[in-house]
Amino acid sequence: MTRSSVMTQETKGMWLGAIGVAMFSLTLPFTRIAVAELHPVFVALGRAVVAAACSAILLWWSGAVRPTKAQMKSLLITALGVVVGFPVFSSIAMHYVPASHGAIILGILPLATALFGALRFGERPSIGFWIAAVVGSALVVGFALQQGGGELHIADLALFIAVLAAAMGYAEGGRLSQTMGGQQVISWALVLSMPVVLPVTVWLGWKHGVTASPAAWAGFAYVSLFSMFIGFFFWYKGLALGGIARVGQVQLIQPFLTLLGAAVILGELLELRTFLFALAIIAVVAIGRKMPIRRLS
Repeated sequence: MTRSSVMTQETKGMWLGAIGVAMFSLTLPFTRIAVAELHPVFVALGRAVVAAACSAILLWWSGAVRPTKAQMKSLLITALGVVVGFPVFSSIAMHYVPASHGAIILGILPLATALFGALRFGERPSIGFWIAAVVGSALVVGFALQQGGGELHIADLALFIAVLAAAMGYAEGGRLSQTMGGQQVISWALVLSMPVVLPVTVWLGWKHGVTASPAAWAGFAYVSLFSMFIGFFFWYKGLALGGIARVGQVQLIQPFLTLLGAAVILGELLELRTFLFALAIIAVVAIGRKMPIRRLS
């Protein structure tokens, strides 16, 4: 494969990843709307049930081949990270802190994704790439501390766990997408999670009730269809084409898309310094984009 074709694949991966990130960026605002009236864990696992039902239909309609034993292991790891871990802990956090606060903490996700990709699959980012990733992550963490008056909230622990879970699922699913395709990866991960998420969702709905306003159900619908299902088609395909470490850097702009979404959808305060941090982080992404990454086949 020539250098020009490699760059073309990476560019496609970056664009597809950006579309996925745009969809994911509204997850926290819509989650906050949903958990204001529905139990946080019900929202987290219920969205997986809805997405799993859509996935089952898609797999049947497309005549998808069953995963191999090796693929099954990776799918279970993916499901643990993005179907269960991230939704549960981010939903719990959104019950206590604003979406804008969560957006900043999730800014360290690109670094975590690159770390999982490097350790798990042998991608070898250059020192320059790691410097860019660390600087970008330090910027978003510094912003979070500034917003919190120099302290982190209790809900931040849930958000950090959510970051680790998502990074694990992103890296594992992104690698698997190179052989299965992004649609099949997230679809199978969702279907495999159904025996766990469905009973818990039904039990939570019976215990806590499911009476909510249309706005809460609209938030639930968004995180079910776009955050948990459609967004992953673009995201995993992007990771497969461009590499986990490089495309993962696109996530550095997600916190600021989320901040904008929180301002428009929830009316949360959007300050000038937010845009200044956004400009700084976008610059870091641009620098990281040009740093070499050796990918082992």
